[in-house]
This record gives sequence, C-alpha cells and structure tokens, in this order.
Amino acid sequence: MIRIGALVSGGGTNLQAIMDAIDRGEIDGKITAVVSSKDGAYALERAAARGIETAVMRKKDYKTSQDYDKALALFFKERDIDLIVYAGFMLILGPDFVNCFENRMINIHPALIPSFCGKGYYGLHVHEAVLKKGVKVTGATVHFVTAECDAGPIILQKAVEVKDDDTPEALQRRVMEQAEWIIYPKAVSLFAQNRLEIKDGVVKIKEK
Repeated sequence: MIRIGALVSGGGTNLQAIMDAIDRGEIDGKITAVVSSKDGAYALERAAARGIETAVMRKKDYKTSQDYDKALALFFKERDIDLIVYAGFMLILGPDFVNCFENRMINIHPALIPSFCGKGYYGLHVHEAVLKKGVKVTGATVHFVTAECDAGPIILQKAVEVKDDDTPEALQRRVMEQAEWIIYPKAVSLFAQNRLEIKDGVVKIKEK
C-alpha cells in the first residue's frame, strides 16, 4: 500500500475522486497528508472529514521560492510519502521540490496535452481557450510532473466532445465528469501497482 500526499488550492474535486476510488478498493493506497497553498480551501475540509492530516503552507510566508519548495519537500519526506498528487494546485514548484520526488508526482490537466497547456492555462482559462479555438474534441491528461509546466511524460488521456452551445463552465463540468474523475484515480492505481514505466520520456503501462 502506497502513502499518498496531495497538493491542493481549491475545492478538491479530483482529491474527492481519488478518495472515493480508495474507498471502493480500486487503489492500493491511502492519502495520509493534504497540503493547501492557501487558507480556506474546501479540499482541506474534504480531507479533514476523513481524518487525513492537513496543513496550509503559503508561499508568501517564505522569504524565497526556494525556501518554500524546500519546506514543502521536507513536509512530505518526513511523512514517507510515496506519491504526490496535484489536485487543483495552483503553484508551479521549482527544482528544489521536483527533484526530490522525481517520477513520483502526477498532475491532471483539463485538456489534451500538448494542446492548451503550459503557463496561463489553468481552470476556466483552458476551457475558454478551447471554445475560442473552435476545436471539436477536448479532454483531460494525467502526466508526471517535471520542472517544466505541463511537460512531463503522459500517463493517461481521455477525450470529451465539445458541443456547439458549450459555455466554459459547462465544458469544465463535462470534462471533469467524463474524463478527470475517471482517469486520475486510474493513474494513481497504476502507479500503486508499479505498472508505469518511463522510457525515453514516454510512459509505458506494464501488463499485470
């Protein structure tokens, strides 16, 4: 059983999806710590309701970005975390954090990478850009986290239809329901089963 740490900034719907999958026995692991980048994130309430340790670590409380990254890394190291999941975490962390957990951090992005990703593409901004471009298919991508935003090896993707009458909010909800909440728990499960292999920057899923 793996020990999972989560990074959050908001409502924590993907955190909830992972916790629900654990409850259903679909993931051989448990979430043992959840850290928010800001006060008042509802994700913290979701975690606390299940008796999971929570903490708030605000970047502005540290002198430098490096200090913040090191403190965050130490927090998870002290708790023997095997996997860190980004569940709506709105900060980009630097090498001092990323290098400590290489190939042990995953994120979900609400589009089909390499489209509509990178700096500035987060939350509703992604879906607004999708609609503005007029693409017919969008979706979600689970990937390993690297120092470069949204550029880590892709683990899973799932497509979602874009409808003519979509608003950014409606599209966001459908992407969550039809893609994010399905493939994120699945990717965590695959990691827990040690079935993810990275070769030349490409993820291969090993057979059971």
